[in-house]
Amino acid sequence: MAVGEFELIEEYFRQGGAALGVTLGIGDDCALLDIPAGRQLAVSMDTLVGGIHFPKNADPELIAERALRVNLSDLAAMGAEPLWFTLGLTLPEADKLWIKSFSQGLFRVANEYNITLVGGDTTKGPLAMTIQVHGAVEPDKALLRSGAEAGDLIFTTGCVGDGAGALAVIKQELEVGKSAFNYFMQHYYRPEPQVSAGCLLAGLASSAIDISDGLMADLGHICTESGVGAELKLERLPLSDPLKKLVPREKAFEWALAGGDDYQLCFTVPKRQLPRLEQLTDQHKFEAHLVGEMVQGSGIACFHNGEFVAVDSHGYQHF
Repeated sequence: MAVGEFELIEEYFRQGGAALGVTLGIGDDCALLDIPAGRQLAVSMDTLVGGIHFPKNADPELIAERALRVNLSDLAAMGAEPLWFTLGLTLPEADKLWIKSFSQGLFRVANEYNITLVGGDTTKGPLAMTIQVHGAVEPDKALLRSGAEAGDLIFTTGCVGDGAGALAVIKQELEVGKSAFNYFMQHYYRPEPQVSAGCLLAGLASSAIDISDGLMADLGHICTESGVGAELKLERLPLSDPLKKLVPREKAFEWALAGGDDYQLCFTVPKRQLPRLEQLTDQHKFEAHLVGEMVQGSGIACFHNGEFVAVDSHGYQHF
């Protein structure tokens, strides 16, 4: 059953009740928002296109979950607390059942991360969605790509390679049992943006980035912006048990380094800050896996048990 634009917004995307910092939300030409006192506004936007960033025939609840979660990962990478988001939704047709399911998935994630939908747009066309997220961070505490120095240690907040494994399962390039299938689908559609870890790392880590295009590509951005190089120890890469059981070690390394879609954080920490980091991990606030060290120079060199390994540094390419 088709539905008009304004009816669609009113029925499925307007929520009642007050929200933090929202003077005026959905329903007018603009939202009116009050930035928390003494904070800077962090803003990021991503577009997900059906058939490229997710299967067009996927469950709309899962599409919505993935769309908002991957955007929240950008706030996590800056150490920002989520506040608000906007949604641009393009649909081939305004089907009420599809939209209802999509909105349920969207608000499930919004409620989990305490972020409020404050506006957006709907239009007809090929299936796609653009989400802009807004967050708050204390001045001078935002996690940037440009703060790493030689001698800083490199960490990830969790396993890498599962995003590429999930995509292989979706494309039916990898046959798996039910348990592994559920694991990879959970990772693909419900990645866990490391928002809490990012906020705790603000003021502690020297740099950070979320792993969306692959560890090599994203760490490469830190190297470029910071003017230093990096050395990775492949034997230290955190690989999940399902991934290790399903593919050879070399393939797991390839997916961990260049697969993308992991949405963990890659961050660097000065050695003097290690006691603070260890305190947080000992308290199980988040995971931190040591995978390498920043060095003088440029580019990324990979080693396995001390032996140099030539690795293709290309991650996910958007064009």
